Amino acid sequence: MVGPMALGCAPIANLGREVTPEDAYEAIRASWDAGARYFDVAPHYGLGLGESRLGAALRDKPREDYILSSKIGRLLVESGDSQSDDEGFAVTTALRRRRDYSRDGVRRSIESSLTRLGVDRLDIVFVHDPDDFREIALKETFPALEELREDGLITSYGAGMNQSEMLLDFVIETQSDVMMCAGRYTLLDRSGAELMNAAMSRDVSIVAAGVFNSGLLARDVPDASATFDYLPAPSELLERARGLAEVCADFKVPLPAAAAQFPLRHPAVSTVCLGARTAEQATRNAGLFGVGIPEALWAAIDSRRFEQSSYQ
Repeated sequence: MVGPMALGCAPIANLGREVTPEDAYEAIRASWDAGARYFDVAPHYGLGLGESRLGAALRDKPREDYILSSKIGRLLVESGDSQSDDEGFAVTTALRRRRDYSRDGVRRSIESSLTRLGVDRLDIVFVHDPDDFREIALKETFPALEELREDGLITSYGAGMNQSEMLLDFVIETQSDVMMCAGRYTLLDRSGAELMNAAMSRDVSIVAAGVFNSGLLARDVPDASATFDYLPAPSELLERARGLAEVCADFKVPLPAAAAQFPLRHPAVSTVCLGARTAEQATRNAGLFGVGIPEALWAAIDSRRFEQSSYQ
């Protein structure tokens, strides 16, 4: 059981720009103080920096009081020379990512994550971005995670992706009990609707991430600099987002609050995962879930057809 907001830890791992250790710790603590008890991280985030920072910030918290998820698929290996990361994180380290979805890779990745986090177990393990590794994921990765669950070393597992089609396959073809769907079930992009319905029918929980579509829905009034899926937002989407903002303004509801709360309207969605790099952002994010939203707003949005089933 989790609250409406989970903390995504990519930003505190220097995603896009450097974050001081103090700001990272304060973001985590502010999320805790606001009620968050589920924290999601991955080796990919800052090449282990996210896990190390999260573990340090939670060290004084009783382990049974929070839920922790990390991911497998990018095994961190020593390269011998220190270099700047080239995958979006402002870090310099001798560690490199190696894509590895093998049985051995699963166990090695989890063991390393536990060490960086300073804990003895993970509640949830997600297979991270197996877009080009579907066959080995079905043949080796998910069976390895099932073995770990049967052994009591993890509680739940699934996959975390920026697409919904393969997640739908995994819901049907594996024994997963939770999926993280990023950006595909939002006010603007509801292409994950089939996944949501299938998950509900199979008692699979959904963690909704990327609900601002990487920035387009993050402000009360989207501007021309907004991004969608980490690229400049196309003019059509920008106009749709501005239309959403206008409807929200009519009901005196901030657009980010509607974006944050929308996925929770589906019974398959258990929590919404939002990233924050400062205490101020974490507190602001938590406040979005306390904004009252009348049913008439959702009806007005649906009647205007701002969403599109898929953006390709």
